Amino acid sequence: MTQEAWLEQFGLYQQRVNGALEQYIARLPDVAPKLKEAMGYAVLNGGKRVRPALLYACGDMLGIPSERLDGPAVALECIHSYSLIHDDLPSMDNDELRRGKPTCHVVFGEAMAILAGDALQAMAFEVLSNMTFANGQRDCRAEMMAILARSSGYLGMCGGQALDLAATDKAITLTELEVLHNSKTGALLQAALLMPATMAGIKTAELEQLSAYAAAIGLAFQVQDDILDITADTQTLGKPQGSDVLLNKSTYPSLLGLDGARTLTEKLYQEALQALNALPYNTSSLASFADYIIHRNH
Repeated sequence: MTQEAWLEQFGLYQQRVNGALEQYIARLPDVAPKLKEAMGYAVLNGGKRVRPALLYACGDMLGIPSERLDGPAVALECIHSYSLIHDDLPSMDNDELRRGKPTCHVVFGEAMAILAGDALQAMAFEVLSNMTFANGQRDCRAEMMAILARSSGYLGMCGGQALDLAATDKAITLTELEVLHNSKTGALLQAALLMPATMAGIKTAELEQLSAYAAAIGLAFQVQDDILDITADTQTLGKPQGSDVLLNKSTYPSLLGLDGARTLTEKLYQEALQALNALPYNTSSLASFADYIIHRNH
């Protein structure tokens, strides 16, 4: 698949998950209208939708109809959006700009922002629990909820964020930085692949190759984020440029230099392609996704 074709497909995935998210938020009863407004503000404010797009791409590869993927895609983006709300809080990274707009706590206050994050997290699992399965389709809701819980909790995103906080103002090794980001960033990207793989019931060996692909692009995504934090401007990024430097965080450019970090992204890209080559499917979309990860500018 050409990069132009992939970007067009990526746009369709973005439109699909945005439409589904809008429907879920709109259907919430107005029992707490300010909270509902804060949830909508955080989740509908123009994110790249990388994780849902990866989920749709994997599902397409495995022959799963898009309408069956909407629930997991919404759940995944709800978890990601909740994490960004909490990540931006004064007690965490204390950021005032997200996706080019004031952060949730700046607009709605810290207490309401915390509740919006909590509610989006709960909504993710409600969406998965309400999925329906036709005759002949295996009900795998419990497995998908377990995947999402693990990837977003202590052994995944939350644990990675805790490691990130602990590493602030400290020099850490490359190995420690990789462990941190495999949890904080890579775990949800892995969930984007494991959920449709579970729905399709693929073989264990194929699951292992998908996991290897996810590990490679998950780390590449973070390395490229670190590079862009130095090389891109605030308007392009949609968040403050140089925020990692200001917070005195260890990054791949700080440990490897800018050229070394770029070399690492290329190495990870090749690892991702090798994992895809071992799969008996048309993996062109996932290969284009990996290419997008290392060449994006925001």
